[in-house]
Order: sequence, then C-alpha cells, then structure tokens
Amino acid sequence: MAFYRIGDKLVDSDRIARVTDQVLTLRQGGLSQQDVADRLGIDRTFVSRLETLGEVRKGGAIAVVGFPVANKAELEAVARRAGVDFTFMLTEEERWAFLEEKSGVELFNAIMTLIARLREYQVVVILGHNQPARLFAALVEPRSSVHHLAQVPGTSGEFSPEALEALVSQVRT
Repeated sequence: MAFYRIGDKLVDSDRIARVTDQVLTLRQGGLSQQDVADRLGIDRTFVSRLETLGEVRKGGAIAVVGFPVANKAELEAVARRAGVDFTFMLTEEERWAFLEEKSGVELFNAIMTLIARLREYQVVVILGHNQPARLFAALVEPRSSVHHLAQVPGTSGEFSPEALEALVSQVRT
C-alpha cells in the first residue's frame, strides 16, 4: 500500500487504482458515465476527466520500434497486416552497423530524428530489453502511450508475433 499525506488527508493510491479500474471496466461494459458515477458514488465529471486523461487514441497512428530483434521479418509482416503506421526494427547486426557507420554527431542526429518522429504517434510499441526499453519510452512519453513488449524468455532478441498482433489489435480498437 502506498499512502500519501496531503495536508490533513491521508490518500491511498491503491484505492485510487481500484476505483479507476472499476470505472473503466464498467464503462467498457456499456454503462453511461452517469450510471458509473451513481454506482460508485463519484461525480460524473470525474469519470469524464479520467477517460480524457487516459485516452490513447481515436483512430490515431501506431508505431513499432525495436532493436535488437532476431525475428524482424516476421514481426514486420505482423505490423503490416495489423495496419501499423510506422515500423523501425533492427537486427543485432543492423544495430551495430547503425552505430558504427555514423560519427557521434550523425548518430545523435539520427536518434533525435527517430525520437521526434515517434513523438508524432499516439501509440508507440517498444520491442526491447527492460532497461533500454524504459529509457526509450521516457524519451517519447508523455506525447505517446508507450507499450513495452518483452522478448520471449530464453531467446536472444525474439519477440512473440502473436503478442505483437494482440497488442496492436487492442490499442487499435
């Protein structure tokens, strides 16, 4: 449990998360904002503001970025079929070539250009190891909703095509 002392109030962040999940589950189930507010004893405008705060897209664009990706061709095919708007994936060999073929300034500019482009998308799916994925996510948030797809355990840079397809499908609807 995480409690926060704010003035004379004690706020439970776990309770906030539970109520938020209830609101979203009830709304997804078809209840109106007012019905949800009445059922949970909260204000209808809170439900509206919560939805606005968490809104990822209304038909917005999706990007997928990942490196190193061992099964790049397979994942690119999934991304094309799923209607992903922009894909940037590098195999281990391509990643090293990308790094080694550029001077420091050229590498910096290439990375900054990629980050600027990704910030134009409402949803960015990152395929990568935990630490690099978190760093990359920090660079494109808060402009984009970032989803990290972890590699398949026990592999060297392989990601589940089925998991990518399901994630893209989920954020697309």
